[in-house]
Amino acid sequence: MGLKQNPVLQRELLVNLRTSRAFVLLAVYQILLATVTLIAWPSDERLDLTQNPPSARRLVDLFFLGQYVIASLIAPSFAAGTISGEKERQTYEMLLASPLRPGAIVIGKLVAALTHLGLLIVASLPIIVLFLPLGGVSVYEVAAAYLGLFVSVILFGAIGVFCSSYFSRTSNSLVVSYLVILPLVIGGVLLWQALAFDGLLRLKVIIFVVPAFAIAAVILMTAATSSRMLYPPDVGSEGKEVIDLEQEAAEAVGLIIQPDQFPDRLFAPPRRDTLMEDGANPVYDKEIHGEIFSQGTLMLRLVIQISILLAIPLMGVLLFWLTPHSPWFAVYVIVFNLLVGPVFLAGAMTSERERQTLDLLLTTTLSPWKIFWGKFVVGFRVAFVLTSFLVWPMLLGLLLNPDFYSNWALVAGLFAIPIMVSVVNAVIAITASLYQRRTVMALMTTYVVLLALYVVPPGLSILCRTLELPQATIGYVDALGVTSPFRALFSLPMDTNLLRVDASEPAFDGQPWVVVGYFAFSLVILAICSAMISTKLKRLGGHLE
Repeated sequence: MGLKQNPVLQRELLVNLRTSRAFVLLAVYQILLATVTLIAWPSDERLDLTQNPPSARRLVDLFFLGQYVIASLIAPSFAAGTISGEKERQTYEMLLASPLRPGAIVIGKLVAALTHLGLLIVASLPIIVLFLPLGGVSVYEVAAAYLGLFVSVILFGAIGVFCSSYFSRTSNSLVVSYLVILPLVIGGVLLWQALAFDGLLRLKVIIFVVPAFAIAAVILMTAATSSRMLYPPDVGSEGKEVIDLEQEAAEAVGLIIQPDQFPDRLFAPPRRDTLMEDGANPVYDKEIHGEIFSQGTLMLRLVIQISILLAIPLMGVLLFWLTPHSPWFAVYVIVFNLLVGPVFLAGAMTSERERQTLDLLLTTTLSPWKIFWGKFVVGFRVAFVLTSFLVWPMLLGLLLNPDFYSNWALVAGLFAIPIMVSVVNAVIAITASLYQRRTVMALMTTYVVLLALYVVPPGLSILCRTLELPQATIGYVDALGVTSPFRALFSLPMDTNLLRVDASEPAFDGQPWVVVGYFAFSLVILAICSAMISTKLKRLGGHLE
């Protein structure tokens, strides 16, 4: 069926593009790009167009890298709920019963999910044209960069739709999509930077190599998704809401979770076959033994396998070869917790609202605080144990490399900062779950808040240095870095052994005020969230929900 006559595409476009969110997002995106352009524009009365200043080229590179990273963050949010959303709304079987072919459904969902993001990229074209007179980049490189952006967006969207077909919850498909896209984003950024001084080679790679890889991957994932919808193994979702974990383990390919053995029982304990002890929290018991794993362990198995697969080479490179860049491994741990941790907490209370069981839960003899702590401890336990799987390779690398023995402050910070991040992420996620009514909205709210705290301050600092703004402005922007654990990690001290320089050269003393400021700011965030949680729980105690 053609795209013009595809009812799935028409319906999705009408629903997505006519919402106020679409116009607000487009306006905010344009305002941000226009602000950067205004700040970066030279103040000279005359411009020498015969020169190619390196600052202009860095600005264009930053412009496209920023759009590439933004696309990788937004694309899954639009695509990861295309099919899983039908399952959550219990309209999946009706969609399969329609006369549409599975391929038409998948293509319609994919095109509709990416149309809005494509409009954002196209809307940035007039702004990037304004940078061309500054020099440093040719119009062919700009065209190639936009080609790479569109191809990447299509690939990210196809990954989101593919993952959405395997999960019945949008939150699960969203986090798996992010974990699959993460190495692609890292590879794309490194490739763009590595070819920065060879414009012709970069042009050839973006025009010929990247589209070939992306198109092949999109075709394969689209065909697999269509085949899964043609012979759906998950039809009858209402009757198969709870998955038998033993049967799933017997049919699983790759990693198998064994709930009765260590360390699997830490995050996926076996189902209870005895009565609860007196005074036990029934919410905690229900969540840890049944609720989180009622949809199976596919998401957990994928998360563990993908994260460990990336952690092993990163450990070898960063902790043994490029030791001056060792904080990047802790960055990887933090990014993993940022993506995975909120999934187990953002739906703590919203899932009860979606099932319309919150009122029933509040009418029990359990206090709102006991309900809250039962859900919080379970979500934090699972997220923290999964994150600790990446801490073990870091601990092993630090113990085997003697260069770290004289850098105890660095080693302590590499462990203390991710632990603080895990706590802050969990508290922000469950706070969002208390104040939102849908799990997807709570999850997206958590991601937006964490990105604003963790990524925006370092990004502004890099932008100010790229634009060569006054030192006073850079100093004010750097002061905002206390909100970011990434800035705190790279403010830890290193000696000459770890820097791989001569003893005559100075060591890196770090910036202790940034590290202390980060922990102090984290405590403030925890205090604010605790006050919001207390206020909401008091309202729930009065059954005002």
